[in-house]
Amino acid sequence: MRPGQYEDVADATELAARLRHVFWIGGGSGAGKSTIARRLADRYGWRLYATDDVMRDHAGRATPEEAPLLHRFIAMDMDERWVNRSPEVMLETFHWFRGEGFGLIVEDLLRLPSEPRVIVEGFRLLPRLVKPLLDAPRHAVWLLPTPDFRQTAFRSRSVPGEGFVWRTSDPARAGRNLAERDRMFTTCLEEEAERLRLQTIQVDTAMTEDELTERVTRAFGL
Repeated sequence: MRPGQYEDVADATELAARLRHVFWIGGGSGAGKSTIARRLADRYGWRLYATDDVMRDHAGRATPEEAPLLHRFIAMDMDERWVNRSPEVMLETFHWFRGEGFGLIVEDLLRLPSEPRVIVEGFRLLPRLVKPLLDAPRHAVWLLPTPDFRQTAFRSRSVPGEGFVWRTSDPARAGRNLAERDRMFTTCLEEEAERLRLQTIQVDTAMTEDELTERVTRAFGL
């Protein structure tokens, strides 16, 4: 199956039926998607599909014709990616934010058996792309971190001198650009999900992992 060709396999109704065993957790960076998906997979014995884990594979499978923004990004050096462009340009041209490679996620999911159920998570799950695949709207939710929550989450993960921003000539500026790009992306997700009447959960610093897990569980109707 060639990238992006899952549309040929079935019409939208049949495709959604084939993916009825899939639950989707999208959202902004640093929202806790991976943690909550892993918790639910462990609790219910589901298969976990993390879209971050397959980005390298998908980048290798997508041709320049199928993913032009991805291949332009690959050709850039680190300063071109994170320092020399505005957050607005970074947002508008980031391949995964524009839906490039999403068909590869769907193709991967279609190859998995229907048992056990699958929980798929990642920022690449854009509301407009996921909605046509939903047999039941309750099977998807987007986690929207507040700026304070996202900052706290990234601070807890970061180690000075480590991470890709430290491979630029100006790590501080790269970090600011990335933070602003991700803030705008979260806003875009919120607006798109609201327009499509899809479920969202605001994640702030007062919410514990246990509370967020239960919120997602209720959203899924489990």
